[in-house]
Amino acid sequence: MKKDRDEKRRRNRRSGFTLVELLLVVCILGILAAVVIPNVIGHDEEARRQATRTSIAAIEQAVQIFAMRHNGKLPDSLEELTVGTDDAPGLLKEGALADSWGTPFQYTKTGKKFKVVSAGPDGEIGTEDDLTN
Repeated sequence: MKKDRDEKRRRNRRSGFTLVELLLVVCILGILAAVVIPNVIGHDEEARRQATRTSIAAIEQAVQIFAMRHNGKLPDSLEELTVGTDDAPGLLKEGALADSWGTPFQYTKTGKKFKVVSAGPDGEIGTEDDLTN
């Protein structure tokens, strides 16, 4: 009987984590966070830029398809690319007309050429962070 009581006491003493073990785990998690977080945060802006470049490429393709369907005539605005007909759906969804920062793309055409511009992170056209085709 005494043996059983001694064995229970030993098990109860060993059943939890010590303060040193808990501090060690907290330190390891802190070191991992210090290494991982700066690497993840820096990629957010580049991911938005890449998504905007991809959107501009999709708009370019939609404009070219529109021109093929309309005998070489370019659309007057990007909104024309979202309008479908009975024969064919719109080439783009309305949500595709804004960049990753929520700013609408700027579209200009000159003769048979066109330009699609994103204002970039600062939201202002004509600055060095603009993205274009």
